[in-house]
Amino acid sequence: MKVSLSAIDTSETHFRPLVVLELAKNAKEETKEWLKQKIIDKKKNGGAQLSIRPLLNENGEQTDGNQNFYLVGASRIRLLLGAESVGLVKECNDNSMRTFTYGNRQNFKDFDDSNDDFLTMAECQFIIKHELENLRARDEQMIPGYPQAKLYPGKSIMRRLLTCGIMIQTFPLHDHEELKKLQNSWYYRLRFQYQPLDGIRNYFGETIALYFGFLEYFTFALVPMAVIGIPYYVFAWEDYDKYVIFASFNLIWSTVILEVWKRSCALMTYRWGTLLMKRQFEEPRPGFHGALGVNPITGREEPLYSSFKRQLRIYLVSLPFVCLCLYFSLYVMMIYFDLENWALELHETHQSELTNLLLFVPSVIYAIVIEVMNRLYRYAAEFLTSWENHRLESSHQNHLILKVLVFNFLNCFASLFYIAFVLMDMKLLRQSLATLLITSQILNQIVEAFLPYWLQKRCDRKVKKRVQSLKANVDVTLFEQVISEKEMGTYLGTFDDYLELFLQFGYVSLFSCVYPLAAVFAVLNNVTEIYSDALKMCRVYKRPFSEPSASIGVWQLAFETMSVISVVTNCALIGMSPQVHAVFPESKTDLILIVVAVEHALLALKFVLAFVIPDKPREIQVKLAKLEFESLEALKQQQMKLVAESLKEESSRGERMKTTEGK
Repeated sequence: MKVSLSAIDTSETHFRPLVVLELAKNAKEETKEWLKQKIIDKKKNGGAQLSIRPLLNENGEQTDGNQNFYLVGASRIRLLLGAESVGLVKECNDNSMRTFTYGNRQNFKDFDDSNDDFLTMAECQFIIKHELENLRARDEQMIPGYPQAKLYPGKSIMRRLLTCGIMIQTFPLHDHEELKKLQNSWYYRLRFQYQPLDGIRNYFGETIALYFGFLEYFTFALVPMAVIGIPYYVFAWEDYDKYVIFASFNLIWSTVILEVWKRSCALMTYRWGTLLMKRQFEEPRPGFHGALGVNPITGREEPLYSSFKRQLRIYLVSLPFVCLCLYFSLYVMMIYFDLENWALELHETHQSELTNLLLFVPSVIYAIVIEVMNRLYRYAAEFLTSWENHRLESSHQNHLILKVLVFNFLNCFASLFYIAFVLMDMKLLRQSLATLLITSQILNQIVEAFLPYWLQKRCDRKVKKRVQSLKANVDVTLFEQVISEKEMGTYLGTFDDYLELFLQFGYVSLFSCVYPLAAVFAVLNNVTEIYSDALKMCRVYKRPFSEPSASIGVWQLAFETMSVISVVTNCALIGMSPQVHAVFPESKTDLILIVVAVEHALLALKFVLAFVIPDKPREIQVKLAKLEFESLEALKQQQMKLVAESLKEESSRGERMKTTEGK
C-alpha cells in the first residue's frame, strides 16, 4: 500500500538534529527565510517536508558565533516514508530481505512503533540528504536577496546555494557514543584482526564499509604473493626459468582473488540489503541541470538535457584535453630519462658512494612529480566531468574514473614500459619500480593521513579556546560539537583510496617476474593503511553521508583489466630473458610464436576461471530467485484480482441493464 506524505501528520514531539547547514556570515535574512520555508514545506508544494532549527544558546537566542548554523532533522514517520521513497531494504521477520514499505512496517524485524532505532543514524542522514538534494526550483527566477544568482526550472537549489557562496557546507553530525564504540573495536586494538565491517557499515554506510572490506581482503590476498616472492628475490634473482612459474602463479592468483571478492561482496551486500536495492530508475544527480520536463519512464518532473550536446562536450573538449595531458606526461617522462643518463654518466666518471646514491635521485624526483601531476589532473578531470552535465551519478563517476585511470596508468607505468620494452634494462626496471612503489606509498601515507591528523589536532586546540570563551552563554555540548566538526576536513569519497590500491595492484602484477618483492611492500603498506584510514575517518574528517552500494562498481572492471594487461607484460618479459633466448638461438620467430601461444593460453585460463567461479554464492542465488518468484506471483495475483473485479463490475452492469429493460 502506497502512503502519501500529505495524508500523514509528520509533526514531531522531539527534534533530533541530524544534518548541519552552514550559511555564509553575510547571508541575507530573506534568503534564510526562503530556504527554511522550502525545507519545511510539503512535498506537493516542492518542499522537502523536513524540520529545521537554528543553533540556539541557553536563552533560546542566536549569537554571533552560531547565527548562521541550522540543524535539520525529521519526524520518525517522515524518515520511515523517506526510507520507502529511497528504496531501503531491511530484514523481515521471516529472515528474508525486502524493500521497506511503510504500509507493511510491522512485518520487518526489530520494528516497533515506540522504537527509534529501526533506522540507523547513517540511514536517517542519507534520507535527509536525498530530500535536500531534490529541492529544485519551479517558478523562482532567482534566489531571493541575490538577483545575480539566477534560478530556472529544474535547477538544484542546494547546489546553486553552494556555488554562489551563500551556503558554505552541509554535513551530517557525529554520534560520539557510537563513534567511541566503533573506535574501540576498529583501530584501538593491540593486534591485527578482522575489521568490524558491520559496525563500519552501520555508522558510515555501505560504500565506505565496502572499501575497508576490499582493503582488508586485498591485504590478506597479497600474503601468498609476498611469501613466495621473498625466496625468489633472495635465491633466484637472475633465474628467469623459475620466474615462469612465479609469473604463472601471479596470473592465476590475480584472477582468483578478484572472482572470490565478488562472492564475498555479494554475501556482505545481501546481508546489508543493498544487493536488492533497485537502481534502474536512479534519480538525477544534484549537479545535473536542464530545462524542467517529465521523465518518460517514471513520469516524474525532472531536468532534461540533450544527449547530443553532452557528446559534443565530451569529444570536442574533454577528449582533446585528456590527450594533451597524456602528451605532457610523456614529455616529463623523457626529461626523467635525461636525468637518469646524467646521473649514470656522473657515477661512471667519479665512482663514489655519493654518486652511487645519486643514481636513485632521478627516480625519487620523478615519483614525487608523478604524485603532483596526478593530483593536479584530478581537479581538471572533476571540472570537465561536471561540465559535461551527466544526468546520473553513476554515469558521472564512470566518466570521471575513466579519465583519471587513463592518465594515472600512463603517468605511473609509461616509464616502466619504456625501460622494459625499449631500453630493455632489467636492472634499471627493478630500481625504478622499487623507487616508484615505495616513494608513492610514503607520500600517500603522509598526505592522506598524518598531515591531516596533525592539522586537525591544531584546529581542535583553537576550537577549544574559542568555546571556552563562550561557555557563559552557549550550550557547550552541541555548540562545541558543531563548531569542532565544521572545522574538520571534508572526506571526498573512496575514489583516491581505490585509485591507490589500483596503482599498487599494477606495481605488483605488471612486472612481478622482475621485482617479486613488490607484494611484500604492498602488504606492509596496507597494514598501516587500514589503521591510518580508520583514524582519518573517525578523527580527521567530517562524517560523510552514507551512500548505499552493492559492489565496488567500475573499480572491479579496472582491476580485472589490469590483470589482463599483466598477462601480456609478464609473458613479454619472460620471452625477452637471455635464458629463453638461448633456447632459440637462431629462430626468433619460433620464440615469438611460443610466447604469444603461452599468453593466449593464460588468457584463456583466466576467462575459464572467471566463468567457472560464480559471482554470487549458491545460497544468495537461491534467495534472489525466491524473491523474484514471489514478486512474479504477487504480480499475477494482483492482475487476477483486477480481472476478477473487472468481470464482477461487468456482470453487475449487465444485471442492472436487464433490470432496466424489464421495467
